[in-house]
Amino acid sequence: MLAACNRSDGRALGDPSSTPKAEAPPTLASPPGEASDANAEAPVGGATASPQPAPTCLVPLPSEPPPPAPPATSCPPDPGPVPDLPRGVVRFPEAPGAPEVQVELAKTPTEHARGLMYRTELPEGTGMLFSWADERVRSFWMRNTCIPLDMLFLALDGTVLGVHEQVPVLNDRSRSIPCPAGHVLEVNAGWVRAHGVTPGMRAVFE
Repeated sequence: MLAACNRSDGRALGDPSSTPKAEAPPTLASPPGEASDANAEAPVGGATASPQPAPTCLVPLPSEPPPPAPPATSCPPDPGPVPDLPRGVVRFPEAPGAPEVQVELAKTPTEHARGLMYRTELPEGTGMLFSWADERVRSFWMRNTCIPLDMLFLALDGTVLGVHEQVPVLNDRSRSIPCPAGHVLEVNAGWVRAHGVTPGMRAVFE
C-alpha cells in the first residue's frame, strides 16, 4: 500500500536511481563487537552489564547542507477527517542544548498512510513520529505534503541512523536510507542542522 509520507514494506518507490546523490554511503560505526562509551551500560547490581552493540549502519550528514526547500504555494484540499493522534516527546540529550520535539504518534497503517498530508504549517518544535514493531528499510514520499521536512530514520533503540534534509513538497520521489529503521521522525526542514543532531546520536522517547 502506498502511503502519504511513507511506504513501509521495505521496497523503494520508483527508480532506484532516485536516491539523493548528496548522501554519503553507509559507514561502520565501530569495529564489530565494539561499542562506544555512549552505548556502555552502567553497572547493575554490583556487576558490569554487557555493553550494547554500536550501530553498524550509519549514513553521515553531508558536509554542506542542501539548499532550503520552499513550502507549497498551494495545498490540495483536505478530504478529512483530520486524525486526533496521541502525543509524545522525542529528546536528543547528546545534541547541544538537548533539544526536544513534541510529536504526534503515528502507529497504525492508516496513520502512516496519511502522515502530514494536507497541512500548511507545522509549529516550531513539533513533528510526527512514525513507529513500527520491527526494523526494515523504510521509504517515504511527499505526496500531498505541503511542508518541507527533515526526515530522521531511527533504530528501535532511538539511534539516529540517517537523515534526509530539506525534502521538497508535493512529489512522489522515494526517499530512504539503506539502514533498517523502526521509527521515522518528521520535523520542519532545517531543524536537524539548527539543533546539531547527527547520525549516531541516541533519541529518547517519552
